[in-house]
Amino acid sequence: MLREKNLSFKRQRQERRIYIVTGTPGVGKSSVSKILASILGARLVSIGELVKKESLYTGWDEKRETLIADTDRLSERISEIISAERRTMIIEGHYAVHVIPPEKVDLIFILRRDPRELKKTLEDRGYSRRKIMENLAAEILDVCLFDAVDVCGVEKLCEINTTSKSPREVVNEILSVIKGERKPVVGIVDWLGMLESEGILDDYLKEF
Repeated sequence: MLREKNLSFKRQRQERRIYIVTGTPGVGKSSVSKILASILGARLVSIGELVKKESLYTGWDEKRETLIADTDRLSERISEIISAERRTMIIEGHYAVHVIPPEKVDLIFILRRDPRELKKTLEDRGYSRRKIMENLAAEILDVCLFDAVDVCGVEKLCEINTTSKSPREVVNEILSVIKGERKPVVGIVDWLGMLESEGILDDYLKEF
């Protein structure tokens, strides 16, 4: 059985696959995607970097302190890149599911992280309090998961809990799904219920 899975994984490396790595800012998408792309010999496309590099935006959102992506132009550019690329691709970004045709995607990995740990990461990045609280609310309320379900359904989705794990540990979990050693699953975390049971939910959502 192990040999069959290894052979299947080798065939996957030879055949072009498209994997999306998404999740709330701060969950580890960039670090995980770089390692995963290196192991798979894949091309890595960061949606955020592409938007900046090729000026695929319409302006600046003062409230959210971020560029406003031109999703129409971005979708066209991503389609061009996918059509021209023969290698497996890792496409990373918290709104990647909105700019890639779902039929072209093999698996979508949604990274999750305990909001208490995520808060520290976002603070270390120097985010404003408004931006921190907005991103924490998005993680608690499963925004990236629901976005992916809305666009692609659940069949291609897999949640990975990154809490207290190194990027390499997260990559190993992703690889086990790609290799067929474990099935993709969703519904693995309940931050809302956890924070509510601890009596601290309002501390995270009162400003949202």
